[in-house]
Amino acid sequence: MFEPVSMSRASIVILERDERTVLRLLGWLGVLQLTHTPAGPDNAPLPPPDRRRELAQCDRLAARVQEIRRSLEMESDGKPAAATLELSLSQAEEKIAGLEKTAGGFLKNRQQLARRAGELKVIGGQLSDYRGLGIPLDQPDESSFLHFVTGSLPPENLEKLQSEISGNVALLPLPAQKARQPLMAMTTRHAWPALESALRQAGFQAEALPVASGETVDTVSDENRREREQLAAGLERLDARRRRLAEKFAPSLAEIEFAAETERRLLEAGQNFSRTESAVLLAGWIPSADATGLKNHLREITNGRCVMTIAGPSNSSDEEIPVLLRHPRWLRPFEMLVTAYGLPQYCELEPTLFVAVSYVLMFGMMFGDVGHGAVLALGGLAALFAGRTAQIRGTGRLLLFAGGSSMMFGALYGSCFGIEAFKKFALWHDPLAGDPMSLMTGAIGIGITMISLGLVLNIINRFRRGDFIGGFLGKFGVAGAVFYWGALALAANYAAVKAQGLVMPAIIVFLALPILGWTLKEPLELIFRRRAGKSVEPDGSVAGAFTESLVGAFEGVLGYFANTISFVRLAAYAMSHAALLLAAFLMADAVKHLPVAGTFLSVLVIILGNAVAITLEGIVASVQALRLEYYEFFGKFFSGGGQPFKPFRLQTKTVAEAPL
Repeated sequence: MFEPVSMSRASIVILERDERTVLRLLGWLGVLQLTHTPAGPDNAPLPPPDRRRELAQCDRLAARVQEIRRSLEMESDGKPAAATLELSLSQAEEKIAGLEKTAGGFLKNRQQLARRAGELKVIGGQLSDYRGLGIPLDQPDESSFLHFVTGSLPPENLEKLQSEISGNVALLPLPAQKARQPLMAMTTRHAWPALESALRQAGFQAEALPVASGETVDTVSDENRREREQLAAGLERLDARRRRLAEKFAPSLAEIEFAAETERRLLEAGQNFSRTESAVLLAGWIPSADATGLKNHLREITNGRCVMTIAGPSNSSDEEIPVLLRHPRWLRPFEMLVTAYGLPQYCELEPTLFVAVSYVLMFGMMFGDVGHGAVLALGGLAALFAGRTAQIRGTGRLLLFAGGSSMMFGALYGSCFGIEAFKKFALWHDPLAGDPMSLMTGAIGIGITMISLGLVLNIINRFRRGDFIGGFLGKFGVAGAVFYWGALALAANYAAVKAQGLVMPAIIVFLALPILGWTLKEPLELIFRRRAGKSVEPDGSVAGAFTESLVGAFEGVLGYFANTISFVRLAAYAMSHAALLLAAFLMADAVKHLPVAGTFLSVLVIILGNAVAITLEGIVASVQALRLEYYEFFGKFFSGGGQPFKPFRLQTKTVAEAPL
């Protein structure tokens, strides 16, 4: 519970003919994170074959599936769907070609109808302004006497145009549309040049009507409407057929997509393995508890044609060893809080249990109210039993724990929805009553405990990694612990220490010597790295390292003080929660005496005040508790630089966490 899952390094030698069978088993089990084994004398002499052509084929198959889905307007979440039948690539190619052929004719017909419907819509829009005028749609040259034109101009230019024209000119304004004034102008062919010039100056834009010999705008409009109705009915029938095709194609597309994705994963996995002419070397990380089960499975499916060796991670650095956390269900919500910051490195202690206790405690202290806690707990129960995903159910558990802590502190404060009558049952007193210093002292006590725990965890982590200089002389090592605990003891017992004349020795032992250790840490590490022949910074010098340590020591002194005082916010937000409820009841009392609906408004104010407190203070308390975890607690010992365990698997679900 305090460490990541123990990992082992597995090396597996199999025959090349068993490679795909073994990879499918590994993909189904999901317990081995594959690592690259370069060709060479220490592994196998031959590199993996070039599979770029097959990988490109998989990509093309996946793209063709998505194109059919797009054409048939099928929804897709971008992940391969589950398939009932597993196809080979050649079978998938043959199957998708048949689907494309079936869908191709339908889509072509649908596109033609949609294109024609669009054309008719444009024509209908052109004719709509001129219906009822009996305008002929013959070729312009077919009339030897009259000339007319249709179009639009800015409305403010119409009156000026009407005043300027004269002679055999007829202007017929139509109802204005879209900030333009539709207009029909008619004149003799002899007078047309003058009219054309006047129209141009007025900002007239001509709109050519369709040509239909012997027809008028009205007759063509009627034909246009009838054809559009027929096309709409045809498109509706095609849309129904599209839905049927989509439903029919869905299983086949899922099978093709699943085949392409499975093949891609198998090919990509094969790129990691060096080999001989007839054998393949697989290597990777596996949870130690799963190694025996995997070995038995491999022997079974290969009929004993395999060799699997297991070695500990002693020769690997922490950065190379993947990290897997396995917690009981009640701890998994707090695991989410930890992993949101980062994963511990393999040899680090894992803080989920400490986070569970401290986070719930701090949240309850800031959000102490029996009623509000009950609301959170009920919401957590609803999410826990009705949630469809593991993340929602995990959030439900987190709300349940937080609500329980709030109810516990609410009983301590005597607060239930802020109702005054319950305060007499308080096990202690309301945060705003009595001496607030006692609440602040308790908050600082929580802070001292968490900071001290962080120091202990950091010392253990440093020693486990073999970093003895950091473990003894680091700001958060033994020297840091002596400084912090010594400063606290000196501050708490200053009078007694002074009475015995031990102030100066205490300052030297508990403050000066730890700070001296901090300043020596970087120079000592630099010297030891050089003696060990390890790489150092090009401009690294003992003087520079000493300066860096000195600055770090100054930051350490301020940091301890600031980190400890930061926990006062636990008391401050507890008081603000109580103050918000008090303000709601004071406002309710003020509106209660209104002549109209005073009692109703008073109850409404109380309800709204509690709703605001639950929402606003709940968010604030959760964020502040998380901030204290990340900055004041994790900052002492937790690097967050671990690499997650990513086993090879063919399924799209999450990693199987149960041992084999």
